[in-house]
Amino acid sequence: MSITLSPLSLSPPSSLPHAPLHHLPMAFLRHLKLRHHRRRRLLSVAASVRQDTASWTAAPLADVRPAAESLFHVIVDVSDSPDLAASHVRAGQYLQLRIPNAEKPSFLALASPPPLAAEKGVFEFLVKSVAGSTAELLCGLGKGDVVELTQVMGRGFDVDQISPPEEYSTVLIFATGSGISPIRSLIESGFSANKRPDVRLYYGARNLQRMAYQDRFKNWESSGVKIVPVLSQADDNWTGERGYVQAAFSRAKKLYSPLATGAVLCGQKQMSEMFGSKSSLAVVAIKQG
Repeated sequence: MSITLSPLSLSPPSSLPHAPLHHLPMAFLRHLKLRHHRRRRLLSVAASVRQDTASWTAAPLADVRPAAESLFHVIVDVSDSPDLAASHVRAGQYLQLRIPNAEKPSFLALASPPPLAAEKGVFEFLVKSVAGSTAELLCGLGKGDVVELTQVMGRGFDVDQISPPEEYSTVLIFATGSGISPIRSLIESGFSANKRPDVRLYYGARNLQRMAYQDRFKNWESSGVKIVPVLSQADDNWTGERGYVQAAFSRAKKLYSPLATGAVLCGQKQMSEMFGSKSSLAVVAIKQG
């Protein structure tokens, strides 16, 4: 099952008259204004109810450390919350995390594979520190600080759609920036990559300083995943792929059969648009950042 994000429709209802606002009666304009404010209030109340009724579990941070420029490894100890740990069942899932003095919770994709919660009692995340956000406050915390988490949510990556491996001999994986987080979970969860002749990860970043998980590349390669780093602003010493991941893929030799190929994407919208016209590919999961 593909996971897609669709923009909300902002088109006016068909019942509204097709006339300039200055041609509408003043009483009707006041009615529209009141209805607009009432709708906004109802939406705000509904959002507050959804947030207040969420089940939150307090858990301490086990570690917070730099992963790359503007990116941080965040590890949460969930060993005292077995129900929370057990709610992570598939790569590509996410949860909400909130901290004291932050107005809004953050939605974070889990970077650790599901078995890690049972084995070591931790959830791991790759968090991009954005100025003025809850994520920035989170990245400034340290070991022992307490955060609150919801249960894990989402369907995650449905790898059953690219099974059995002999029928889907090629799997193309695309990620940019912090979008590598759920991809790490996918690779380390295992999807029979070593039983497929062609599994490639096109991983895009501005430069090597912004590319997380480089210390894991060797292990990922040994599991059957070929890593193709793609830098959009590389220095003169870089000899690998340049530009954007979709361009790097377009330059690659097409040594695959579309009907036997699956694609997993996590990152910029342009990547999903690139595959939108390739209906013959089995695009099993799309997460747009």
